[in-house]
Amino acid sequence: MKSSLSITTLTAALLLAGCQAVNTTSGGSVGVERKQYMFSALSTDEVNQMYAQSYQETLQEASTQGVLDKTSADAKRLQRIADRLIKQAPLFRPDAAQWQWDVNLIKSPELNANCGPGGKIIFYSGIIEKLKLTDDEIAAVMGHEIAHALREHGREAMSKAYGVNLAKQGAAALLGVTPDKMALADAAVNYGMTLPNSRGNENEADLIGLELAARAGFNPNAAVTLWEKMAKASEGAPPEFMSTHPSSSSRIASLQATIPKVMPLYQQAKKN
Repeated sequence: MKSSLSITTLTAALLLAGCQAVNTTSGGSVGVERKQYMFSALSTDEVNQMYAQSYQETLQEASTQGVLDKTSADAKRLQRIADRLIKQAPLFRPDAAQWQWDVNLIKSPELNANCGPGGKIIFYSGIIEKLKLTDDEIAAVMGHEIAHALREHGREAMSKAYGVNLAKQGAAALLGVTPDKMALADAAVNYGMTLPNSRGNENEADLIGLELAARAGFNPNAAVTLWEKMAKASEGAPPEFMSTHPSSSSRIASLQATIPKVMPLYQQAKKN
């Protein structure tokens, strides 16, 4: 156990090698100010380009299968909601005004949506239809996903994965550890660093998404009803300790505590 602790400590220390501390967005009214560590050799433009290629492949596959929806009422809803949210994105990072934003709907029963690096948004019809989402609830989902892109959580995760890999190699070489001990160290790093940080990213996306939606004139209380619906749909989910997502109860509590900060923004937006 002592040896594995030493490996974990060394791994954590080496993670910062080659990284630079950045803050990808302003804090906004919700106050997201965490410093992020990114590998300097992995630029924002490179990650955006890599994802754009993957995104186009996903759309091409969906189109070939006849499930890319460009014309339905829900597809048009998504575009209208996205237009309002995207206008608010430069408040958190000005360069988002130059992103090549895109939004698409794929016919699939999945309860899922995402916004990849550079502003590439995909919704799956299942999340809208099965949860019977209102416009405000769709905005809560989309704002959350846009926030991940604004905060560059994808590049941050890639930087961390690269750092863990380098650190593992360094630890093995320096300490001469066995594969079994290296696997134990992997688990310690995963549960001690990667998962909590991922949950931290989810919380950041919740808060920034809440503000984006409020500024765009969507009722922030919809974020609570959204996650109540998600909680009912995801019964049997793994314990919070083993999940990259906060539990529904802790997530809802955090949102409820933050709503008073953004409610004036929503009320002002409704007047405009």
